[in-house]
Amino acid sequence: MPVMRRSASARKVIGRKVVNGKVYTYEYYTLPLNLYLPKGMVEKWGTEFIVERDEESGKIIITSKKALDGRQL
Repeated sequence: MPVMRRSASARKVIGRKVVNGKVYTYEYYTLPLNLYLPKGMVEKWGTEFIVERDEESGKIIITSKKALDGRQL
């Protein structure tokens, strides 16, 4: 089976947690399939990514569209 390729946009999620009566907030980014992205990766490359999924080997490769600007897949 060939590699499945699709375009995906990172979604910003803001979480809140209460510890000993104090509220802490945090943020993180996700892609479809509940793939978490480091905040620095989104800040550097933007929110548009290409997700490649190879079902035979079980690999998922995430590549920024900005990084592939001059290249062709």
